[in-house]
Amino acid sequence: MAHILLLDDDAAIRTVVTAGLRRAGHTVTGVGTISAAAGAIARADLFITDVVLPDGDGLEAVERLAARRPDIPVIVMSAQNTLTTAVRATERGAYEYLPKPFDLDELVRAVDSGLLARGRAEPAPRTAPLDRMPLIGRSAAMQDVYRTIARVVATDLSVLVMGESGTGKELIARAIHELGPRAGAPFVAINMAAIPRELIESELFGHERGAFTGAQARTPGRFEQARGGTLFLDEIGDMPLEAQTRLLRVLQTGEYHLVGGARLERADVRVIAATHKHLPRLIEQGVFREDLYYRLNVVPIDVPPLRRRREDIELLANHFLDQAAGEGLPRKTLGRDALDRLAAHGWPGNVRELENLMRRLAVLAREDRIGAATIERHLGALAQPADDPQQADLAMLIERALAALFAEHHPGLPPDGLYDRIVATIEGPLLTAALAATGGNQLRAASLLGLNRNTLRKKLADHGIDPQRARRRG
Repeated sequence: MAHILLLDDDAAIRTVVTAGLRRAGHTVTGVGTISAAAGAIARADLFITDVVLPDGDGLEAVERLAARRPDIPVIVMSAQNTLTTAVRATERGAYEYLPKPFDLDELVRAVDSGLLARGRAEPAPRTAPLDRMPLIGRSAAMQDVYRTIARVVATDLSVLVMGESGTGKELIARAIHELGPRAGAPFVAINMAAIPRELIESELFGHERGAFTGAQARTPGRFEQARGGTLFLDEIGDMPLEAQTRLLRVLQTGEYHLVGGARLERADVRVIAATHKHLPRLIEQGVFREDLYYRLNVVPIDVPPLRRRREDIELLANHFLDQAAGEGLPRKTLGRDALDRLAAHGWPGNVRELENLMRRLAVLAREDRIGAATIERHLGALAQPADDPQQADLAMLIERALAALFAEHHPGLPPDGLYDRIVATIEGPLLTAALAATGGNQLRAASLLGLNRNTLRKKLADHGIDPQRARRRG
């Protein structure tokens, strides 16, 4: 068992953490200042520190104290909970970063893991000012994103960013680029869904003069434009299969040909891909290469939708209003009732929808302090008629239905099989509706749902759905 040095100026936190670590068999020295920690670092096997301390910055103290003990693993914990804190901790060689409040068992696991590693992580280089990082949020879901970004910035590993439209996938890609060693080189983005399939290879790899009709001169592709920097492949799930094959080869060999060219070009880029689609399902359907998926998905980042990080809505809304005011639009603030109304919205358009709403309010709202009635009116301008099921806020409807289902369960009892029951409850009507919409045509229904025909047939059999009866319902 090990001797742990714990630095935190909150006596209650020291008491709780010390008790948890002692139960795990460790010896703990708890101190409240950097100067006290300096006197105890020599005999410690692992160092845990807060960031904001009465006699200085805990992360700067890590550098000074670890210079005397370069072998000691460091765990940083902080209530600041920002990407900046996570990156600063990583670049100072912290083994782990834990945002407060944290689970005590999680801290104990991090301590045990750090003791096994027995050493500080390599500090991560930084070339971008941390005060310009665009990601905002203190929710637990965003903390996971921050920690992954902080760990991956110093590497050249491929990253796959997954999340719904409007969640900020490109912002995450830019943050990884701007925090890493390639920050001084270009960040080049290409949206696969926006390019005609016959032009994708030319867009990616460039073409030589005369390669095809209209090719009047040699034109560099995005790989060449991004040389030394980062290539961001947005909506990678929409990439045609034939282009996927060429991309895979470039990722495997680091070389490519221009369209119509004979000379091998060297690819010197970091690749970050993003998608709102479920790529394993596309692999099942035979429209996305499994080997390409594993090449891209070296480091996965799941971006939470806004409805799963509602505690960040106030921060984001105020940020967007400040941003609008900085651009010369009228200064607006949000009342408590307005914030409550924002928190209750389903946000199918995610952060992008919230940003657009705040900018619209900055221009159109008559009052300086915005209330719930104004929020309701402007949300209503975008909302679809309640009697039109195709236009309803689907996410909100589903959340309400699920809330009612969860309410049936006694809080003290485990909801045995609840996940499977909910999926089965939703899947049956979905299959029936798809068959009704396609006149009972199973091939078209499978295409509509993004399934192959055999999978659809099996699901219909599992649910006991008669395709002809479903057709008559339509």
